[in-house]
Amino acid sequence: MNDIETKLRETVKRLLADHTVRYVIGWEATRFEDKTRPAFISDSADTDRLVWNKYCVSSLAKYALDEQHSEGKIGICVRGCDSRAVCRLIEDKQLLRENLYLIGLPCDDKEMNICDTCTHRNPVIYDELVGEPVLERQADRFAMVGLMEAMSADERYSFWESNYSKCIRCYACRNICPACNCRACYADQERVGWQGKQMNTAQNQIYGLTRTYHVGDRCIECGECERVCPMMIPVMLQTRKMLKDINEMFGDYECGLPDGRAPVLGEYTLGDADDFM
Repeated sequence: MNDIETKLRETVKRLLADHTVRYVIGWEATRFEDKTRPAFISDSADTDRLVWNKYCVSSLAKYALDEQHSEGKIGICVRGCDSRAVCRLIEDKQLLRENLYLIGLPCDDKEMNICDTCTHRNPVIYDELVGEPVLERQADRFAMVGLMEAMSADERYSFWESNYSKCIRCYACRNICPACNCRACYADQERVGWQGKQMNTAQNQIYGLTRTYHVGDRCIECGECERVCPMMIPVMLQTRKMLKDINEMFGDYECGLPDGRAPVLGEYTLGDADDFM
């Protein structure tokens, strides 16, 4: 057991004992040494189930939507990406800040490739920080995008055609994404012309591209969409391409920060770039 794990358990036990929160969402071990899963702790006697290690990679914020209208505060363990997800859900009017108690956890390296490009290893908002902040690092968020942009148009089409031919339309990418929080998703509509239900490459590509546009300027770059994909489709590569274009057109932009800035594609000024028109 590490020091942060010990302090986390003590913190959660205290918050439950004094009724600050109704329950806490964290991580617990599984029968696999290199896997953890979300844990929902409502009894102070169960706090020993909580763990904190390099395998705590599941995003937790979206689970709070299951009780978004209930009374009493919900505690959530938040890393940098989890805290940005909370900001996203609050901005989308899906959660109320006063109904949450955020337990911040400085995040060192995790067992995920997306973590190599993380620019927020410390939570951006929290009510209580467990452990000492870690040094932030400069990372090239768009390194892989450059490799895709270097491809010819035919090469890019073949690349995505090959990937989306594997898609089984399980919608795991949508279900885990904190930016995908519509009550009724367009992909579930039955009206002709919304989204085809055929299981073929063309319809899969339409789904993937449409979803990218829906979350493009609202993505908090947690990489959960790609992590949970059972077919290992590089979903984040599409979204990162859109984020790169947004940064080039509108300046430095990151979603899910507590700066009050609305998603850029929802902003409008007379000085907007219009070279594309």
